[in-house]
Amino acid sequence: MAPRINLPPITRILLLVNAALSILNATIRLNKWRSELGSITPVELASKSNYLSNPQWAVPYLALVPTKSIWYPWTFVTAAWVENNILSLAISGTVVWFGGRYLERAFGSTEFARFVCFVTFIPNALAFCIFALWHAATGTPVYPTPLQGLLALEAAFLVALKQLVPEHTVSLFRGALRVRIKHFPALFTLANIISGPLLGTDTALWLSLLGFMTGWIYLRFFRITEITGAATSGNGAIMKGDASDTFAFVAFFPDAMHSVLSPICDAIYGTLVALRVCTPFSDEDVETGNENAASSSENLPTTSAGGAGRQAEAERRRAIALKALDQRLNAAAASRAVVSDTTTVPGQVPASTGESLPEAAAQIHQGGPV
Repeated sequence: MAPRINLPPITRILLLVNAALSILNATIRLNKWRSELGSITPVELASKSNYLSNPQWAVPYLALVPTKSIWYPWTFVTAAWVENNILSLAISGTVVWFGGRYLERAFGSTEFARFVCFVTFIPNALAFCIFALWHAATGTPVYPTPLQGLLALEAAFLVALKQLVPEHTVSLFRGALRVRIKHFPALFTLANIISGPLLGTDTALWLSLLGFMTGWIYLRFFRITEITGAATSGNGAIMKGDASDTFAFVAFFPDAMHSVLSPICDAIYGTLVALRVCTPFSDEDVETGNENAASSSENLPTTSAGGAGRQAEAERRRAIALKALDQRLNAAAASRAVVSDTTTVPGQVPASTGESLPEAAAQIHQGGPV
């Protein structure tokens, strides 16, 4: 008996769409290429300009071709699911199979579908505008490079995994290289930024960068999350966005860079708040986000690592939340000492939490609310 394929519904649909549109694109490109063979000499056929992968054979009503696809608005969605060769299709299929299956179970099908729509449509639209402005300033090439593929979604998937399991360690090359998942989004984006000028893959540069940014913006400010029972003393609640310290933009970069990047990120955030582009997080939002981050690992889908890996991840997240709590308590105590000359009880948490530091620390280690 053949093994049963266990995939959530949205992930299954995305895999089928990716395969179907890529095959359709390849068929149309091949037919266009064959139709021109009669007018091409053998010498011209051997040149790079006539390879099947050349932009002149792009399908503007499937892929997003600057200056052409404006007449086919659906390509802002379909272009993400069109791959140009077998290798990129295999990579995309693998990412959707494993990443989509995990994230759909963690987010829920409805929220996962919203996330996918956001991080495929928005990066394509922004990249289209960037290339349109560039062509307007420098001149439009005869055959513009099409915008297509799942690079934006792949970058956004890595951002989502960083939110869910930031301290999980991935072993590569039989354990010779160990990398924590929280570093993958920045490494992936940096690799594509470097490959742009070196390999001429400027579309990969923009799609990965925009996918990284839109994925973080959606998860940070817009994603609807059901807060775990541990973070709400057993009472379910709904949270919009993720205000936790571990998911701040600066947390995507190495600790050594935080002192340089933090003032820049804070200034940008303050400007966006002043312009009312985003709503500022309150101290309560940040505390709730930290509490949820500390306890949410217990409710994540299991992976091949089993329960031991999940427990280790939960312990790492609790340790980070405890460190963040300690820093916030020290900052609050210092602030209150400056404002008031009254004596406070040692270890006392500000009135908004109503718990002492030892009690909060104990609850973190027990998987309870911070």
